[in-house]
Amino acid sequence: QVLLVEFGGGLVQAGGSLRLSCVCSGGTIYSYAMAWFRQAPGKEREFVAAITRSEGNTNYADSVKGRFTISRDNTKNTMYLQMNSLNAEDTAVYYCAVRYLAGPFETSTAAYSDWGQGTQVTVSS
Repeated sequence: QVLLVEFGGGLVQAGGSLRLSCVCSGGTIYSYAMAWFRQAPGKEREFVAAITRSEGNTNYADSVKGRFTISRDNTKNTMYLQMNSLNAEDTAVYYCAVRYLAGPFETSTAAYSDWGQGTQVTVSS
C-alpha cells in the first residue's frame, strides 16, 4: 500500500486555474495507474482523469476534457491535475487514487485501492 496526500485546493473565481498535487509515498508512482476523482455535495464520487503506469497515457471525463490535464513527475513521485477555465460545476472535493492491477483505463471507484484524504476546490461564480 502507498500513502497519497493531495495539495493545492482552494477558492478560485470562475475562469481561473488551480493545480492540484498528489504526493505518493511508500511506492514508485510510475509503477501504478493513478487517477483523480471528485465528489460534490450530495453527489457520488465521479471520475475526472487517469494516467496509466509506465507509458503515462491519459484519459479524461467529457466534462473536463480540454480544460484539465493530468500528469506526473517521476522524480518527485507526484501526480498533478492542472485545472483551467474552472466553473462552478467543478466545485468538489478532489481525490487522487492508485490502482495496483494492470489493465485498461478504469473510471470506476471500485477499481482503485488506495485514496488520498481529498482537497477542496471551490469555484465562485
